[in-house]
This record gives sequence, structure tokens and C-alpha cells, in this order.
Amino acid sequence: MRVITGTARGRRLETLPGEDTRPTAERVKEGLFSAIQFDIEGRRAIDLFAGSGQLGIEALSRGAAECVFIDRNAAAADIVRHNLKAAGLFSSAHVLTTDSMAFLERSRDHYDLAFLDPPYASGLLPQALVLLAPLMDPGGTVVCESDRDLAPDEVGGLRLQKIYRYGRVYVWLYRKENGMDDPEGGDQT
Repeated sequence: MRVITGTARGRRLETLPGEDTRPTAERVKEGLFSAIQFDIEGRRAIDLFAGSGQLGIEALSRGAAECVFIDRNAAAADIVRHNLKAAGLFSSAHVLTTDSMAFLERSRDHYDLAFLDPPYASGLLPQALVLLAPLMDPGGTVVCESDRDLAPDEVGGLRLQKIYRYGRVYVWLYRKENGMDDPEGGDQT
């Protein structure tokens, strides 16, 4: 597994041994970053269920301003930190060892770009989308990965733009509608 392009291009990334994490396949990662290539630079990103952190690291390498990495597994969070340091991107990141769903429930922060890749069999993706939607800024992009085509057309102002299929893997691309929930584009609380 490597960083495809940007400031950390070619940098090899570590992942946890065993079956606890499932890194995004190289061709899937290349396809999804091709689809969002103009939605990255200067953006505030979040990588939920981060695993190795490869999606958020790729976004940082391509010019995202910062990225928050969330994983409840302490060993995975350590791997993310290691990968960020190896890629020279640690100063633009925040790594939190906490449950992604609990984080979404209590967060007041907002994001322009989100990566949502929970364990396939967990069934957490639809629920996570509901919790993430109010935290996305108008015009924001959410990229989801799953092994099933279960994407709703709309979730809390997030509109499904496109579904990509790579063998058994589905990638869904959502955009937060401008001003749908709040005409001022501010905090909804």
C-alpha cells in the first residue's frame, strides 16, 4: 500500500497485521481519488474508521489542509500516527482513539471532505451517514466504501452523486447540498 500522488507520493504505508482492518485496494483508491480530485485542496477532512489512515493521508498528500483520523482500535491509531510521520504529514493531522459513531454523536466540528469506510459486515454505514450529515459543510463531499449497493439517494442534505463499482466493492459519492438545511450555512445547533 502506497501514497499515489502529491507531497508523499510513493511513500509506503503500514497496516495492521491480520484480518482486523481491510485496507482500500489500490485500484479502488485510485478511482475514488480521481472522482474527487478537485474537492481536496485546502479542505478540512475526516477519515472515520481510519484503519491505516491511507485515505486521509492520500487527501493530505494531495493538498487537504488538515485531516482528523478516528479509529477505536489503539493499535490502528498508532499505525496511523506512524504512517503520518513517515509521510511527513503529521503536523496536519489529529488522530483520535475513539469509537467513530460516538465521535459523530458528540462532535460540533464541520468538514468539507469525509471518508467513511466501516467494517463491511458491521452495518454501520447508513447510521454513520445520518450522524455525519449535519457535520458536513455545504458543498462538502462524502466518500463511502461498502461491499453492497445499499446507498440511499439522500441523507440529511447529502445527495448521492454517483456509485462506482470495483468488483465486489462499491464506492458512493455524496455531496452536501448548499443551504438545504441552513440558508446561512452555519451551525445548526
